Amino acid sequence: MTEATSATPAPDALAGVLADAPFVRLVATDDGDALAAAGLLARALRATGTPFQARVDPGPVPDDVDDGVAVAVGVDRGPHAIPGTGRPASTAAFAVARALGAEPDPVVALAGVVAAGSIPGADGSGDALDAAERAGRVERRPGVALPVSGATEDSPSRAEALAASTLASTRYSGDPEAARDALAPLGLPADPDADDRRRFASLVAVDAVDGDDASERAASAVERALRPYATDDPFETVGGYADVLDALAREAPGTGVALALASDPDPSLRSAALDAWRRHGLAAHRALDAATVGRYDGCVVARVDASLAVLPTVARLVRDFRSPEPVAVALDEGAGRLAAAATGGGRAAGDAAAEPISLGDACRTAAGEVGGDGWGTPARGGIAVEPDASDASDADITAALAALREAI
Repeated sequence: MTEATSATPAPDALAGVLADAPFVRLVATDDGDALAAAGLLARALRATGTPFQARVDPGPVPDDVDDGVAVAVGVDRGPHAIPGTGRPASTAAFAVARALGAEPDPVVALAGVVAAGSIPGADGSGDALDAAERAGRVERRPGVALPVSGATEDSPSRAEALAASTLASTRYSGDPEAARDALAPLGLPADPDADDRRRFASLVAVDAVDGDDASERAASAVERALRPYATDDPFETVGGYADVLDALAREAPGTGVALALASDPDPSLRSAALDAWRRHGLAAHRALDAATVGRYDGCVVARVDASLAVLPTVARLVRDFRSPEPVAVALDEGAGRLAAAATGGGRAAGDAAAEPISLGDACRTAAGEVGGDGWGTPARGGIAVEPDASDASDADITAALAALREAI
């Protein structure tokens, strides 16, 4: 199945459909932007008294709803969708929520924007940024976009947060002890001032581009992690919030949906979210550090040993910080799984003018050739192949990779 090509409905049009619906089913792709968008829509539906269900799926196919409406979020599928192409899904969801008469949380929308690879104020997010600034909920400052600073005992330390962050890839990513050693010469206090934050940001900016494996794209990719917007709740920066949402969408989608729906997350939910984020980020960086990386025409392939939840994050890290090619693939041959990430769409780091590569279609085509399952969006995709020991054919993930390389 290929992605639909229908235009995204105007906010008022979709809001009108949702306002008249007796029940709404929201199905979001497994990324932070779609999760934030689903949360904004769900909160608006709750405020208007409309029953709803929200869930995350790597390849959403909106199910028919008797006497109700299904909305795909993050991909253009079905009659009602917020695809996240051209602009982040969270900015469109923010506009739809307003059209429903709700007061959407601008910080959630901005977190979705950062998770989509953009920055607050860009790609249609100006209204959300204006709303957040007018309410005094965000303030840009020097530093690094982490969800926590380690100022309290019940959250990860600054070094642990830096090691787990997937907004940057450095020599100490995935290694809290190495991050602690890198931070030690800075002597950062628990409550750093602007100069302290600038020195912290300089360290991360330099280390993200200084490694032997760093690509030219790394310099622009790391900008999402620098000069963050500080916010009030539930995490310390908008970028840190985005990183948490993106991890939860894959690592713990149930917790992610709960967080996106919560206007005031309780301490247990916040703690569960941070635990999953930290676990996910460390696993992704460690898998990349141990990867065997090869370059091909049009793509870079990192052969790793990683969980299905971690593979897409590894692919994104390779794309943003390691790959000189427009497509990055994280391949786990033992598990028969791969994830791919492409530049393009106007928001990928360092490639704003690149033509989008529809990885979702490419992955579905490649998977179909080897009897596997493929899914994805224009910018991301995945393939799963279940090997059959009784079948001597090439129906395995290696053959799927070859087919994908042909498809792109």
